[in-house]
Amino acid sequence: MLLLDTHVLIWLDEGNPRLGENALETINESLASGQLGVATISFWEVAMLVEKQRLILQTELDVWRFDLLQAGLIEIPLRGTTAIRAGQLRFFHGDPAGRVIVATATDNAATLMTADEKILTWGRFHQKIDARL
Repeated sequence: MLLLDTHVLIWLDEGNPRLGENALETINESLASGQLGVATISFWEVAMLVEKQRLILQTELDVWRFDLLQAGLIEIPLRGTTAIRAGQLRFFHGDPAGRVIVATATDNAATLMTADEKILTWGRFHQKIDARL
């Protein structure tokens, strides 16, 4: 399973050139094999960005989410055990959504695609791909 960090999901949806060529190929392969996921909290993050007017979507949020899921993206819900793991990540930055996304990847044996330097350089998490490459 390949799990997309929130900003990677947004980049993919926008066709943003910050998403690297190899990353896009990996995403497409994962989608084709039914192994492309997103953590539930990513939809919360997107909703917050829209609410703060830091992100503009061309459609309503629920329609946007539905369309992504219909296209084959798998939503990975937050379980209580994952929430606990997120709270117990040692020597990790304080962003709650980032913590939940890393814990979701860990609990689902998924590889996380991100451009978040704090995640990419955190030595206790190895299942990661730099989305810029």
